[in-house]
Amino acid sequence: MTPTIGVLALQGDVREHLAALAAAGATAIAVRRPAELAAVDALVLPGGESTTIAKLARTFELFAPIQHRIRAGMPALGTCAGMVLLADRVVDGAVGQETFGGLDITVRRNAFGRQVASFEGEVEMAGSANAVGTVPGVFIRAPWVEEAGAGVEVLAQDPAVGRIVAVRQGPLVATAFHPEVGGDARVHSFFVDLVRASVGDTLSARPA
Repeated sequence: MTPTIGVLALQGDVREHLAALAAAGATAIAVRRPAELAAVDALVLPGGESTTIAKLARTFELFAPIQHRIRAGMPALGTCAGMVLLADRVVDGAVGQETFGGLDITVRRNAFGRQVASFEGEVEMAGSANAVGTVPGVFIRAPWVEEAGAGVEVLAQDPAVGRIVAVRQGPLVATAFHPEVGGDARVHSFFVDLVRASVGDTLSARPA
């Protein structure tokens, strides 16, 4: 069955994520309102500026509903700023930094440096359930994971500095890089498969 996956459409590469999700076999919709959030099986939190996204989520009355859905087991994929938003703990965060939480990780915000330090490189991404392979990694003011809890699976490390740049904990996945850039939908396919496995009973109950 086809899952419906939303992309939080307040800032960031919304169109690119929508296109990658569609290429991976999902029905993809932009989420700007609580009613749109209620209609999705899973959610992508795109890159951008994590504090701005959190503030806009409060303005659009989405912060608490997203936090509730994540705590209730909704699958979510966070990329770059989205990784920060899924983290339980943030190092070098802005004053009053808020996150949705859910991932037992400590992330360092803007760990790879400012915009001028952005770079691209290949990332070997693998998981115990489904190896993704070598994917292009676009790092733009990217975070990295300083510490991961015992229940967190490390999916990828940056080959240059050895820092954790992709993780999974249950139905939650986060990458420090932007997998939506460059036309490679394998990370999104990995997530779509996870969504199908996580909410399979709900999907199978829908009309074909």
